[in-house]
Amino acid sequence: MASSPVAAGEEVYRVTTLELFFDLVFVFAVTQLSHVLVKELNPLGLLQVVLMFGVLWWMYAGYAWLTNTLAPTTAGRRLLILVGMGGFFMVALATPTAFKGGGVLWGIGYLVLVLAHVTLYMQGNPNILRVLPANLLAAALIISAGVLDHGAPVYVLWTLALVVPIVQPYIVPAGGLFTIQPAHIVERHGLLVMITIGESVIAVGAGAEHAHLDAGLVVAVLLGLALAAAVWWSYFARDDERAEESLTAADDVRRTQMTMFGYFYAHIPLIVGIIVAAAGMGQAVGHAWDHLHLGPALALAGGIALYLAGDVAFRRTMRIGASRIRLAAAVVALALTPLGLWSAAAEIAALVLLLTAALALEHVTTRPDAPVPGLGQSSGD
Repeated sequence: MASSPVAAGEEVYRVTTLELFFDLVFVFAVTQLSHVLVKELNPLGLLQVVLMFGVLWWMYAGYAWLTNTLAPTTAGRRLLILVGMGGFFMVALATPTAFKGGGVLWGIGYLVLVLAHVTLYMQGNPNILRVLPANLLAAALIISAGVLDHGAPVYVLWTLALVVPIVQPYIVPAGGLFTIQPAHIVERHGLLVMITIGESVIAVGAGAEHAHLDAGLVVAVLLGLALAAAVWWSYFARDDERAEESLTAADDVRRTQMTMFGYFYAHIPLIVGIIVAAAGMGQAVGHAWDHLHLGPALALAGGIALYLAGDVAFRRTMRIGASRIRLAAAVVALALTPLGLWSAAAEIAALVLLLTAALALEHVTTRPDAPVPGLGQSSGD
């Protein structure tokens, strides 16, 4: 078993109120992405959201790692975090028009994020300078896309801006260069997942805003809330605690790798899936007893399937339990899309039943007090 590097008396960072303040600005950007998808619920709109979220997610993870290394407890550190928040806000404002004239502002906001991040991070770990070129290149690519404003080259530049940071860890491996505090990194990403689930609840309310208040609407809203609750249960039942245990047991190099692959890569489909499902939910609730068009029906079922696929990848990386049941549930969720073409309420209800059944099956096949795979035994998956 790997030794835990958290020594007795060593300070353990927890999430601060400033980080939660930062996350509120980030969730505004997430909300803007959801609105983009609602307005353009088609393959092109989905591509735009995936590109923007992927680039944003890289810098969000960067700030999570930053405050994991340097707690924002001094005036100077707090001011730099606030500057980064300003960059996120600029990005959020430009998100609805990022591919329609607002790309330059989006890129400038991202550049502000990058500069504030590196200025603060290098005070605690100069190794951040190794990844700075990739971050600056991503910002330059987005600004260039904004200057071009339209056409296929814009999407090529955005794709490169997404790919460059993602391949960065393969070029400059992070293992051994950064020290991760497990409790903080797990709590920070858990709070973000909670905020994203909250966006799906907002989508339920927004979808019901202009609908006629009757028994049918109440049932539809409760079904939407039940689906959000099932997603919450699937992530927070015990997986966050087990992930912290698994990270704590790993050495520095392994822990950094697990954080990168579990909380960066695996959380991309996990978070995007919730956002996409929320977009479908926003359209489904207001017309729950009617049929959906293919786009919203696919967004609802496909979003849940994508979330489950990301969750499977997260569980495998963290070695926190078997994931076959959730993988099967992802396949079934996607297959439920045709139900929405008949009745939106039927699709929502079927997804709730699917997640409930998957969680119940896990409960009866896995002892709640079973040890974390990897902490003294091999994974049974």
